Parts: sequence; structure tokens; C-alpha cells
Amino acid sequence: MILTYRMLFSGQEISEILDDLKDADNRWLLGGLVLTFCFVAGESCIIHYMLKVCKQKVSFLSCLKYSFIGFFFSYITPSSSGGQPAQMYYMKKDGVKIGFSTLIMLLVTIAYKSVLVLLGLVLLIFNFDAVSMYGDRLGWLLALGFVLNVAFISGLAFLVARPDWARRAGITILNKLTDWKIVKEKNHDKALDKISRICDSYAIGSSYLKENAGVAVKVFVMTLVQRLCLFSVTWVVYKAYGLSGVSFIDIVTMQIMIAVAVEMLPLPGAAGATEASFILVYENIFGSELVKSALLLSRGLTFYAVLIVGGLITFIAHIKVMRSDKQLNIPVEHR
Repeated sequence: MILTYRMLFSGQEISEILDDLKDADNRWLLGGLVLTFCFVAGESCIIHYMLKVCKQKVSFLSCLKYSFIGFFFSYITPSSSGGQPAQMYYMKKDGVKIGFSTLIMLLVTIAYKSVLVLLGLVLLIFNFDAVSMYGDRLGWLLALGFVLNVAFISGLAFLVARPDWARRAGITILNKLTDWKIVKEKNHDKALDKISRICDSYAIGSSYLKENAGVAVKVFVMTLVQRLCLFSVTWVVYKAYGLSGVSFIDIVTMQIMIAVAVEMLPLPGAAGATEASFILVYENIFGSELVKSALLLSRGLTFYAVLIVGGLITFIAHIKVMRSDKQLNIPVEHR
């Protein structure tokens, strides 16, 4: 992050940037903060709803905790890979069975990525003029983003639809890697057991989704609203500077295109790629003088605010877990 901002703001006076930040209307920025909270709380609503469906008694505040923890770990790990394992860990500490948490996280992931890709495709088709006008410089990165997201969703769908096939494919790949000495022989059985447990969880999820299609539809709709809250923050920043001339749908369209382009990149929080894409896309919308300040405000609301609050909540939650484990005499190495 330090390297990113040094590169973006090199040769520009800090005082000028601060002056531009002060020009933004705080009332609009407060609205952006509310939208960001609604984004996080939106996932909490989905988790709470799914836990109720699974007959797990967990409060909404606990679900809000899971969401902040999840986004914190997602923002500091490549391709957001650390968020859901962390959420499942804290759910387990609150008494939620691992099978239920696996099912919930699976459904949340599929809905989260599917909403992004479907929104991206719909807007690419029906708002192509805006994409070509403002996003032409994204080029190959946008194409790569669509490919990676579709491949990821297809992989999850394959696991859900054909868990037995996935199990056989996983075992075959593991055996090959062991034969080639990439996986050590002593780790083979442990890896085999892990593949079996993962596929067992997806088999449970597959059966559940087939029998409860209505639940999946509700989760999809809730995810759509959740993601639109976050994508709308850049428009709020645009209005905070008193700007006009570019429509809400155009600004949201381009924010979705940036998300498609960078979310699957193996960078913690998509740092660097997000900022660079923002400059490329929004320079013609905010103007060269305001675009970097707009970047700081937009990224500050949607990323750094969540990162800071999520970090604090994670710290507090983990202190409580450590105290609880100590009272129960659970050794540290067993956690």
C-alpha cells in the first residue's frame, strides 16, 4: 500500500491533496460511510438468515462480528482467500457446527461472485457506451477478470453439482503430485483426508441447495442489494464534490468493472491494481485535479474504514477466544 501511494502521489504536494479532501461535503461522505456499513451488515443479514434456516441460534451482533472479521482477513490475504476460514473458525468457537458454517460460506461465496459477474455482463451489454468511454484503458485486465471470475464460479458449481467427481479428480491430482515428489509421501494421507472432508462438505451443500432452491434465490437477492451498496459509494464521493454530468448508473457500472477486473488478482485487498484502475477509469469523470482525492475518499470509505474496524473487532474477538480457551484449559497448539 505504501508503494502504491508513493507511486500515485509522487510529484504532488500533500497540502494540495489535503485541500481537495477538505472540499468534499461531509454530509455526502457520511452517507458513503452508511452505505459501507450496509455492505458489511448485508453479509451479516445473509449469515443470520442462513443460520436461522439451519436452526442455529446465533445473534445478529455475532453475525456482524463474523462479517467484519471476514472482510478484515479477506483484505489482507491474496484473492480474499483468508476471510471465510477465519469466519468459520469464529463460528465454531460460538458453537456453530462446521458442516453448517461450510454450507453458509459456500452459498455466500457463490452468490457474491455470481452477482458480480452477472451485473458485469448485464451492464457490459446494456451500458456498453459507458464502458467503452471510461474503461477502454482497462482492456486486457477486464477480460482477464471476467475469465478468472467465471472459472472460479464454474469450479464451485462443479464441486456443488458433482462432489464425487471432484473427489476423484482431487485424489488423482494428489497421487500425481505425490509421484512427482511435489507432495511428500508422509503428507499424502493427511492431504487425502482433507480432500475427503472438503468434498463431504460440498456433498452436503449440494443436497441442501437442490432441496432448498428458494433459500438460494433469497440469498442471491440479498447479495445483489449488499454489493450495490458498496458500488454506490463512488457516486456518493462524486456528489460530495458537487459534480454533475455523469449519471449514477455510469459511475456504478465502472465501479463494477473495476471489481470484475481486480477482485480475483492474487494481491491482498487488490492493492495497487484497484488504485491504478480507479485512476484510469475515473480520471475523465472527476477530472485530473480531483481524481486522486476521490480515490482516497472512495478507497478510504470502502476499504480502509472496514479494514480498521474489522481489525479492532478481530483483536477483541480473539482476546475473548483466548480467555475462553484458557478457562477451558485448551492448549494453544490445539486451537
